[in-house]
Amino acid sequence: MPRDPYDAVLCGLLARQLDTWLTGALRRSRRVALALAYAGPAGGTVEAALGALTDAADRVRGRRVTVVVVGVDPDLPSRLAAMTSLPADVAVYPVPGAPDRLPVALKAAGAAGAPTLTVLDDPAGAVWGGPAAAPFLTAAGAGRPADLLLAVPAGADGPAALHRAGFPLVTGVETSPADDEPARLLALGTGSDRNLEAGKEAIWQVGATAGLRYRDLDGVPRDLTAAVDADRLGALLVAELTRSGPRTVTELRRHVLTATPYRATDAVRALAVLLDAGTVTREPADGRLGGDVLIHPTAESRRAAESRPAGESSVAGPAGGARSDA
Repeated sequence: MPRDPYDAVLCGLLARQLDTWLTGALRRSRRVALALAYAGPAGGTVEAALGALTDAADRVRGRRVTVVVVGVDPDLPSRLAAMTSLPADVAVYPVPGAPDRLPVALKAAGAAGAPTLTVLDDPAGAVWGGPAAAPFLTAAGAGRPADLLLAVPAGADGPAALHRAGFPLVTGVETSPADDEPARLLALGTGSDRNLEAGKEAIWQVGATAGLRYRDLDGVPRDLTAAVDADRLGALLVAELTRSGPRTVTELRRHVLTATPYRATDAVRALAVLLDAGTVTREPADGRLGGDVLIHPTAESRRAAESRPAGESSVAGPAGGARSDA
């Protein structure tokens, strides 16, 4: 068993997100890039990523998949050399050094500008909290399109920094083990609704399996296996509707993904509770609760939301601005 409780979490999270990302990336381009950057010892994510690409051999056949691995771990070359079953269409480029060498590494591997999924494992914040973050973010955001998966210390300026770097959709969950191990922020920056939703779902599923807790909006740690309080989330949705006016189900799902630790499925359940209670109405009134259904707050629910003290149940955060490929 790995000593770092997050190693297994990152392995599972990367394997799931890589599968989702690869589908969209290969649809857009015949060449794609995966960049793995380590600010400390490289855990099992190297093998997890290359194993996932091996399992996807049929999908990558005839394409060009470039894997850049940047880290200071002296065991990396031998570990990579042991991966002898990789598809011929996958090329791996190990680059010794800190993650701020990513711009040079991507250019040297001929991967600059390709659809890119970058992963940064920085448990102590050595990169994320210092000057090396700027060149790293520039390189990670240069993919067309670009996705960036982060594992950094809890409390780090993750989502805001991802927005500043040009990622239009950002989601994240502050997680902590059941013991006294330091908490971490698991975050994803992307331009894809599909990748955004898959990333948040993967954090919850993998984290629940590992026994992680998440930091809720009220600051209380809660188990990832526990059901989300539909009343609490419903109040947040009503507050958002009161602030912005009627929104589609797709827009409300995106708001929940980007402005709260919750999942899109939690948003749909909370909307169902609100509709059953008559707190909100829908247009059209009948049929499946699809993404284009428009949700309206009732006059009574608007008055109740407006009467609450500022900040009591609302989380700021825009829901729009990126393309939807769901």
